[in-house]
Amino acid sequence: MRLSKSALSAAVGLGLATAALGAAPASAVTDVPSAPSSVPSYVSYEKSGENAAANKAFFDAVWKEVAKKRAADPGAKSVTVTYDASQAPTFKAQIDKSTQIWNSSVQNVQLQEGSGGDFEYREGNDPRGSYASTDGHGRGYIFLDYKQNEEYDSTRVTAHETGHVLGLPDHYEGPCSELMSGGGPGPSCTNAQPDANERAKVDQLWQNGLVKGLAKAY
Repeated sequence: MRLSKSALSAAVGLGLATAALGAAPASAVTDVPSAPSSVPSYVSYEKSGENAAANKAFFDAVWKEVAKKRAADPGAKSVTVTYDASQAPTFKAQIDKSTQIWNSSVQNVQLQEGSGGDFEYREGNDPRGSYASTDGHGRGYIFLDYKQNEEYDSTRVTAHETGHVLGLPDHYEGPCSELMSGGGPGPSCTNAQPDANERAKVDQLWQNGLVKGLAKAY
């Protein structure tokens, strides 16, 4: 799948994360962008221009990898997007559940774990919370923040972040029943399932194994 760069400009940041399961391991990833002092919390960061730019870079990186598959098999009826979860061991259960939720919700795109994936999950501490970005070498990753994980439902967070990988934008104004409303409904919201409209949108975007009309989605 390959899109124009204008189609990849959607904001993705979630401002959630998966539930912390104990203290942060010593091996936590630390190569995340430095947080500006003007950003007092992840609540303000997730709606910032810096976050939007990082999200665009993330999409560019992930979908550049997926485009190679489309070139190799242009007639495929569905696309498999692979991910590497080895750098987020604390959240493996949540990532597995998120994958199960999305794979059972849509048909035209499926997620599959594997080393050297199209994107990867990472974990650690960052005052901005969780976000999508790149490592500076053309690889996309979703960063899951420990502190944020203590405040929000972990499976909802991971499924929401993965929804961005599949082409859905944030809709913070939406109700808890919308997965992509993210942190908008507050920490009490534990729904981790995309609603009927979100499921239909993903299948529409990935119809015939190719994202279509994504520029109009945002």
